[in-house]
Amino acid sequence: MKNLLLVISIAFSISISTSYAQNQEGTTKTRELGHTNENKFKQMYEEFATPNMYRTASGAPGSAYYQQQADYKMNIELDDKNKKITGSETITYTNNSPDDLEFLWVQLDQNMRAKDSKTPLIQGSGVNPASTRQGFVTKYIAEPFDGGFNITSVKDANGKPLEHTINRTMMRVEMPKHLKPGEKFIFSIDWWYNINDHVNGRGRSGYEEFEDGNRAYVIAQFYPRMAVYNDVEGWQNHQFWGRGEFALPFGNFDVNITVPADHILDGTGVLVNRKEVYTKDMMKRYEAAKKSYDKPVIIVTQEEAEKASKSFSDKKKTWKLKATNVRDFGFATSRRFIWDMMAVKIGGKDIMAVSMYPKEGNPLWEDWSTKVVASTLKSYSRMTFDYPYHKAISVHAKNQGMEYPMICWNYGRPNPDGTYSDRVKYGMMSVIIHEVGHNFFPMIVNSDERQWTWMDEGLNTFVQYVAEQDFGEAYPAALGKDKKYPSRRGPATKIVPYMSGNQSKLSPIMTQSNNIHQFGPNAYAKPATGLNILRETVMGRELFDYSFRTYSQRWMFKHPTPEDFFRTMEDASAVDLDWFWRGWFYTTDYTDIGVKGVKKFVVSKVPTLEAQKFASTDRSLRFANFSDLVFMVEEGSSDYKRIKANDGVIENSVTLKEYVMDNFTPEERKNLKEPKFFYEVTFEKPGGLVMPLIVEYTYADGTTERVTYPAQIWRKNDNQVKRPIASEQEITKIVVDPDLETADIDTSNNSWPKEKEIGKFDKFKNKVKGQ
Repeated sequence: MKNLLLVISIAFSISISTSYAQNQEGTTKTRELGHTNENKFKQMYEEFATPNMYRTASGAPGSAYYQQQADYKMNIELDDKNKKITGSETITYTNNSPDDLEFLWVQLDQNMRAKDSKTPLIQGSGVNPASTRQGFVTKYIAEPFDGGFNITSVKDANGKPLEHTINRTMMRVEMPKHLKPGEKFIFSIDWWYNINDHVNGRGRSGYEEFEDGNRAYVIAQFYPRMAVYNDVEGWQNHQFWGRGEFALPFGNFDVNITVPADHILDGTGVLVNRKEVYTKDMMKRYEAAKKSYDKPVIIVTQEEAEKASKSFSDKKKTWKLKATNVRDFGFATSRRFIWDMMAVKIGGKDIMAVSMYPKEGNPLWEDWSTKVVASTLKSYSRMTFDYPYHKAISVHAKNQGMEYPMICWNYGRPNPDGTYSDRVKYGMMSVIIHEVGHNFFPMIVNSDERQWTWMDEGLNTFVQYVAEQDFGEAYPAALGKDKKYPSRRGPATKIVPYMSGNQSKLSPIMTQSNNIHQFGPNAYAKPATGLNILRETVMGRELFDYSFRTYSQRWMFKHPTPEDFFRTMEDASAVDLDWFWRGWFYTTDYTDIGVKGVKKFVVSKVPTLEAQKFASTDRSLRFANFSDLVFMVEEGSSDYKRIKANDGVIENSVTLKEYVMDNFTPEERKNLKEPKFFYEVTFEKPGGLVMPLIVEYTYADGTTERVTYPAQIWRKNDNQVKRPIASEQEITKIVVDPDLETADIDTSNNSWPKEKEIGKFDKFKNKVKGQ
């Protein structure tokens, strides 16, 4: 039996081996030049950093892994009348590295908004054919907004001034002596800046001003923040140009924030003076919210917020927040905020899901925001690790989507009459899921956003897709007429328009944040789609989810690099994915796989000219007797015609069965099928990306068979491969990637027989008919 199967398999390779033999003959005449290893499956030693004591080859932190710590004590005051914020902070910096530090680097992100900022000067897009009124004014007419830091003092713990140098968005602080391993350095910075209008002037934080003269503030990047020092970059002191986000060390925060007495405020950390800043009614409602797991409890009602909006108190109130082991701090404050909360159980602990929004957000926000927060925490905790903080806050901010530990800003505003479209509803839900999800990436799994946007945005967008589908299943009433949540990113088909675009406008995912073409598709959608393909098509959910959780748990509250992610995914799964990382992350290649041709064969006992030639060059047949061989003859070939013309008769399945009866024992025959049809299917790969070959075969009786050939089928021929098929029924149709799982940009070559292209008018008619 083994001999028969071997010979059939060998016979299917006649054309390849013949070509090989011809090449061998040609070497006596000419020799081709050598080449480097361009195989898509070669290991990524050239691209990856060498493992060391800080980061292991398995993708885990090494025995000598370290990270610095920066602790902050801050007193902040928000001047609502003058739209100004003033702060005094004391930083305790701990050097956990093995290195002596000569100086410290502090980030001054607000300097991107300084009057002399160079950020506007790097834009090379020229004149916009059309602009919003505000955009036109900002670009051509208005004086630049002066929103940069005003540093009034930098002093050591004894109050002695420290020498410091400001280079745009970075400040170098000179220490009296080198900071040795294990030592701490304490210094203070006093500062103020003008708060920007984030609605009309854009920005990740700022204020929105309403018609009644009130403002809602979402405040972040508001204090000088320590830069990261680590084993990979040394000091990560790349300038902030506005696109690449932030790299920050973990630390503890003790923050006092003074605002008008009629403001409602929440932010990163535990509110330690709740009874001082809450009314008695708010305290009662808060206690009820802690026990409400299915419905949010209103802490500050819309009626109360509207009443406060008319008062404009001249008094002040200080809110005190403390946070442990966070990488950043943000807060939101306004007298117009409605406030609601509910509890969600994560890993045996009660977490508070929270929303803050002006009346302009209702009824949409009151109905759904906090429920979305709660559902998101459940989904992300399942995919990664139990959410470790005590709360997660969603704040309504027009045109905003931005994240900080425990708090985020989200858009999604109904019409003035309270109505809203599905687009607005799903847009709000998705941005809340996304921004709350950022608590996990990068607020806890703390990647370097200044360098690698995809490590937080891409991973987060992938889990966002999972969380969106979870939310749709948990709250079907939110979907209305939709059968499932209409995710904008995640499924492979969604990325096809981008990947099939103009190559001059594409960047590999592994591109530094500021240099990316088409930022959203590149840093959000493509990485998310790639991970979804890994999960659904390449690895399977069980292997992928285990590996993804392993990465998340290894690097929670640490600073991972891309290699740490790539290596961990392989380490935890025993799946070699170097081919996938190289193609999907390091190139702009695209997927295009199709059926090139199908040949039909019959079995013969009569030796063919092709078989004789093959047997003479194949060492495995050198001792074989021709009378013992089975030959494959392509229908319509010259051999096929020659044998039919002679007295030899091509054997059909009946004579094949007779051959089996004559040459195999009854025990061996039990394990043999009786194929009547033999095919050789040639698959082609015009696209550069390697992917598994997913094929659906349809047979004459209407049944189908789905076969997934691993990506390694392309390991020796990156252009085309051939598969032999022995079937009991005639094959009537072959379709590659029938469910569109691999982001194939051209499906016109995916079927055999080739499907007739439907015209635009017929496509329109089918769409109208709902087909």
